[in-house]
Amino acid sequence: MATKFKRTVLNPVSYILPDSGENFITRLFYKRLQEELLGKITDKFLEILLYGMDFAFCISRGFRKNIENFKGRYLFTTADNLVSASAVFKDGNMTVHREGIAEWDIRITFKNADALRVFLFSQNQDILNSLLANEVEVDGNLNYIYKFGFMARDLARRVGAG
Repeated sequence: MATKFKRTVLNPVSYILPDSGENFITRLFYKRLQEELLGKITDKFLEILLYGMDFAFCISRGFRKNIENFKGRYLFTTADNLVSASAVFKDGNMTVHREGIAEWDIRITFKNADALRVFLFSQNQDILNSLLANEVEVDGNLNYIYKFGFMARDLARRVGAG
């Protein structure tokens, strides 16, 4: 989403709607994300998740609190480099890139989309088991992945899939 559009149109909407209205609109627009979370994971899972988060940060004040005063650069990729995406958090905003970025704080390389889903949405986020099973490889500060996992689970809860 364009940053200018987000800041001028969508962010003010979050101040008009009560929290229950935010959740209704979020669920209305997140049917595809909900299908990915509850059903078969596809290669589009990561892209849908990142753009879903981006939209939720715009429309929901409660969700936007997750990135207040947070800076982080995430690179997500598959072992075969077929899927690559990035997310940059800065100044209370999230920017999604469909390609990888050169400078990152954490790089998560996963075997497939299902491995990423299990890694992010497990209740205990047992990173050690995922690493030992060679499903996920993490380079960088692990605190960033815990933060991202928390935000992903929060989003899943808001769209009724958690």
